[in-house]
Amino acid sequence: MVPVVRDASAADAASCAAIYAPYVRDTTITFEEVVPRVDEMAVRIGRASERWAWLVAEQEGEVLGYAYAGSFKERSAFRWSCETSVYLAPDARGKGLGRLLYTELLDRMAGRGYRIAVAAITQPNGPSMSLHRSFGFEQVALLPAIGWKHGAWWDVAWLQRPLGPGTPQGRPPAEPH
Repeated sequence: MVPVVRDASAADAASCAAIYAPYVRDTTITFEEVVPRVDEMAVRIGRASERWAWLVAEQEGEVLGYAYAGSFKERSAFRWSCETSVYLAPDARGKGLGRLLYTELLDRMAGRGYRIAVAAITQPNGPSMSLHRSFGFEQVALLPAIGWKHGAWWDVAWLQRPLGPGTPQGRPPAEPH
C-alpha cells in the first residue's frame, strides 16, 4: 500500500511525539534535550498548521513520518521565508517518505506565497544533507561548534532553497497565507 500524505491534526500528536522522541534522546539531529509531551506536540502541530503546514505520511493507519514548516525568524521582514524539518520513524527511513513529505510541503509553501525555505542541519548528517540537496537546497552557512549536546560541540549547516523563480526584484509579493 502506498503511503498517504495528509495534514496533521492534534490526533496525530502522540504518533509525532513517538517518532521525535529518539531523535531528542539519542541524536544531535535536534538540539532539543527534553522530549516534548504529547500535549506540547499537539500545540506545535496547531501552531504550524495555522500559517505554514504540518504534514504526516501515513500507511494503513500508522503515521510513519512528518514534515513541517514554521517561522524562520520572528521579525516581520522574514515573513516570506520559512524553516522546514522532516522526521521519520526508524523503520521508515530510506523508503522515499522524506521525499514524499518534502515534495508536498515545499509545494504548499510556494503556493502560500513563501519565497525561501531554509533548513538547519547538525553536522555530520549525510542523509539529511543529501535529501535537501536533491530538492535544490544549497548550503549558505556553517556555524562551527554552535550547539552543545551529548558532551560535545556540534556544527550546524544552514541551507536554503527558493520556492519560486529566481531572485525577486522590486516590491514583495502578496502576504503569505
